[in-house]
Amino acid sequence: MNINNIISDLSLVNGETRRMTCPSCNTKNTFTVTNNMGSIVWNCYKASCSVSGGTRTTLTADDIRKSLGHVAEETHTTTFVRPDWFVRDYKKLEGFCNQWELDAQQLGLMYDVKEHRVVFPVVHNGVTVDATGRSLGNRIPKWKRYGKSVLPYSSGRGKTAVVVEDCISAAVIGDGGVYVGVAVLGTSLSNGHKEYLSQFSTAIIALDPDALPKTLQFAKELRGYVDTVKVLRLQDDIKYRMPTDMANLSALGD
Repeated sequence: MNINNIISDLSLVNGETRRMTCPSCNTKNTFTVTNNMGSIVWNCYKASCSVSGGTRTTLTADDIRKSLGHVAEETHTTTFVRPDWFVRDYKKLEGFCNQWELDAQQLGLMYDVKEHRVVFPVVHNGVTVDATGRSLGNRIPKWKRYGKSVLPYSSGRGKTAVVVEDCISAAVIGDGGVYVGVAVLGTSLSNGHKEYLSQFSTAIIALDPDALPKTLQFAKELRGYVDTVKVLRLQDDIKYRMPTDMANLSALGD
C-alpha cells in the first residue's frame, strides 16, 4: 500500500475533503483527506488504526485566485487622479517612439510636461489605476512610478505573459499581438505581481542577459501561481528585438 500514490490520484482541489474506505484497515468511511491551501493531510478515525500523515502540493492558479477572494480584487483597485500636466502631445514623444518602434496612440502614451517624461499608463478593467514615467532627458530617476497601485505595467493580449523589467520591453512584447508583456519595474516580484500573473496559463521570464540569478528566482517564485513557467535566455534586452531572441520567444510560446 502506497498512501502517497492514493492521495495523488485523488487530485483534490484547494478546500476539498474526501471521505473514503481506509486503505490500511479497510473500514468504510473512516479515512479522510483534505487539501488546505496546498497542505494535504489524511487520517483514519478508527481507534485501532494509526494511519495519518501529510504532504505538500502545488496550488493551481485557480486555487490561488479563489483563496485570495475579495482581497485579490482590492489589490487591483486604487484611486489615481491623472495630473493636469499629463498631455496627449505625440509630437514630444515622436523621437522616443520612433527609436523603439512604438505606437504612442495605440499604447495610450502621454507626455509629462513638468518632468519631460513619456508616461505609460497602468490600466485595469479599462481604468487607469497608476502610471510610470520614463525620463526623455537626464532627469533622475530614469523611471518614476506616479501612484501606489501594486499592479505591474502590461501591454498586449493573450494567455501567455512575458515578464520583463521595464515598460518599453513590455510594450515591444505586446506589439506582436500574441503575448502580454508584463513589466515588474523593480528587482523583485511583489505579491501584487504574482497575483496579477496568476491569471495567465503560461509565464515566460525574459529578463536582461546579465540577470540570470534573478530570472531563476522569478521562475521559482511564480511556479506556485502560474501553471506553466518558462525561462527565455536572451542575447540582449528584448526591447532591441534581436531576431534570435524573438525567434526563441516564439518557439517557447508554441
